[in-house]
Amino acid sequence: MAASAPAEVVLIRHGETAWSLSGQHTGCTDIPLTAHGEAVASELARMLRGFDFHQVLCSPLQRARRTCELAGLGTQAVLEPDLVEWNYGAYEGRTPAQIRAEVPDWLVFRDGCPGGESPQAVGARVDRVIARVRRVDGPVALFAHGHVLRVLGARWLGLPPAGGAHFLLDTATLTVLSWYRGRPAIRCWNAPLEPTA
Repeated sequence: MAASAPAEVVLIRHGETAWSLSGQHTGCTDIPLTAHGEAVASELARMLRGFDFHQVLCSPLQRARRTCELAGLGTQAVLEPDLVEWNYGAYEGRTPAQIRAEVPDWLVFRDGCPGGESPQAVGARVDRVIARVRRVDGPVALFAHGHVLRVLGARWLGLPPAGGAHFLLDTATLTVLSWYRGRPAIRCWNAPLEPTA
């Protein structure tokens, strides 16, 4: 009898917020979804209908929790602190343009944030999440944030945390981490969602 394939992991970035619209770095600032963010996030339930998730992990921040609820998985979710967004320290609430006015070559995935987290610290967090979900015998859903999920995608493939710079990720999108002949692979990245109405 052939061994079953390892389970897939579905990454879901939270819906739109006022700061995701303005481009402000939103780490631990706990802001809600916009009305449009809620409308788009509610479409996730339809997109996720075909999955029988054996585990659902969610960042404790309200934008991720609300997205998970609107997707119909709130009652199944377990809060996972390692899925919290990058701690931006002194750069919290600032846009990339504001930061680059002072540090022209700054890149969060390479340089981290003063008073916040380094790429290595974020990488260590997502490595713990990856180790946890690879022990689950069935599909897993992870509700979290843009930069932390980009690092998670890079680490899933065995790339350094800085590899997250190569994976763009919009709000309220789906990504499916999978396997190819026993090797970690990406089946789908940044699948867009828009309300059908």
